[in-house]
Amino acid sequence: MNKAVVIYQSKYGSTRRYGQWIAEELACPLFERKNFNPQDFSKYDVIIYGGGLYAGGVSGIKLITQNWKLLSDRKVILFTCGIADPKDPYNVSGIRQSLTKILSPEILGHIQIFHLRGAINYSRLSLIHKAMMAMLRQMLAKKDADSLREEDRQMLETYGKYVDFTDCKSIQPLIAYAKSSLES
Repeated sequence: MNKAVVIYQSKYGSTRRYGQWIAEELACPLFERKNFNPQDFSKYDVIIYGGGLYAGGVSGIKLITQNWKLLSDRKVILFTCGIADPKDPYNVSGIRQSLTKILSPEILGHIQIFHLRGAINYSRLSLIHKAMMAMLRQMLAKKDADSLREEDRQMLETYGKYVDFTDCKSIQPLIAYAKSSLES
């Protein structure tokens, strides 16, 4: 069998872009979440799922949680995509902590997780996401400037603008893990 598949759910496009890059690198099929039938998990050895990070959740993660019985004997890779810098241990800790609220210990112990940095285009945000970002901006603006993390300063400087942090090179650790999973 030794086949991989990439499935994603993307609201603004960054997760889709990473999904496309990953599928191209692995020469495997790519499906948007709404177009994938969970019964088809049986066709693949390695399942790669990507979802955007929104308020501590991963979009479409129920595909994994609700179908775990179909996935538990397969290699499962989860990639998250958000504007938080995954090179910052503070951010990764926050993402992982949120995942512990969504994923059971069994799932967390079985899957491999990668974090990728996306983009933000304020003009395309939904009203809810605009409101959330405005609240974050207000909260950060009230803080003492010396207490702000570099990422917080960057957010204040780029608020309302289009900022793209996507980087094709950042998928390489995920690609290496997927390839080694396909060989084993």
